[in-house]
Amino acid sequence: MSIQPLEFEKPLFAMKDKINELEQMSQSMNVSLEGEIERLKTQADEVQIKLYRTLTPAQRLQIARHPQRPSCLDLIQMLSPDVWFELHGDRCGTDDRAIIGGIMEIEGRPWMVLGTQKGKNMKENLVHNFGMANPEGYRKALRLFQHAEKFNMPILTLIDTPGAYPGMDGEQHGIGQAIAMNIREMARMHVPIISVVMGEASSGGALGIGVANKIYLLEHALYTVISPEGCASILWRSAEYASRAAEALKITSHDLLEFGIIDGVIEEPTGGAHYDPNLCAERVKETVLLGLESVTSLGGSAEWIQQRYDKYRGIGAFCE
Repeated sequence: MSIQPLEFEKPLFAMKDKINELEQMSQSMNVSLEGEIERLKTQADEVQIKLYRTLTPAQRLQIARHPQRPSCLDLIQMLSPDVWFELHGDRCGTDDRAIIGGIMEIEGRPWMVLGTQKGKNMKENLVHNFGMANPEGYRKALRLFQHAEKFNMPILTLIDTPGAYPGMDGEQHGIGQAIAMNIREMARMHVPIISVVMGEASSGGALGIGVANKIYLLEHALYTVISPEGCASILWRSAEYASRAAEALKITSHDLLEFGIIDGVIEEPTGGAHYDPNLCAERVKETVLLGLESVTSLGGSAEWIQQRYDKYRGIGAFCE
């Protein structure tokens, strides 16, 4: 698969294109260009290491939003290639395609998996509403959470959303109530809950399926109360200051780990998850299984609920 470079990656891609050009020239003309090729490869490796070690929050946001980044459905298929039974509908006549849910299997154990789904092109994004769920989506999620609790299945949520749908229909149908209900019910679920932020996780749209015993972020993912563009529009009256807002918000995985808001960072392949989705999925699987083992070692459901309560009470700083 050909990777679409981001703006800040283009110099690196130009060097790789030059290396390919020299290799083809060497073969076609039967001329030895080995020294020049090796020199360029060394330079490209140095540039690549420096580039991805010094990413700004705004550049990480670009990676998190890359159209070729693995989606919720992509990850489900890689985690459970043989068992995936999707469940539809909120039982009130609606099936919100921004939230995908169903039963999968990891290491022989059934899981209930819920996630926000984005598309990879305009047609898919319209089907999935760009990953922004309506109230009906959160009601579907709650139904599946309760199903998991009934059959004693651990819950895995995969989060990649710019937030809940902010339109008038969402407000009229009770988006605030739907998210609040999910937060309350997830907090007192009698099964372990693991959350993985795959891309961006913004506002209540993320929290509506993100009240978990363990929260993990992919290396270039972001977790924030508001998108950088939204923050810039409020503070500076212009989304042009989004890069500045991203710096100020401290929303990267390493910032959040330092603050104790998340439980771990899942290392991505060099450049991002879209460069090697299978390797990324394997690392997610390992982390999820370790997270479940850590939660179940606490004891039973009472301890899981208490741990969840303590976790969220401990987030944030309180001033007297």
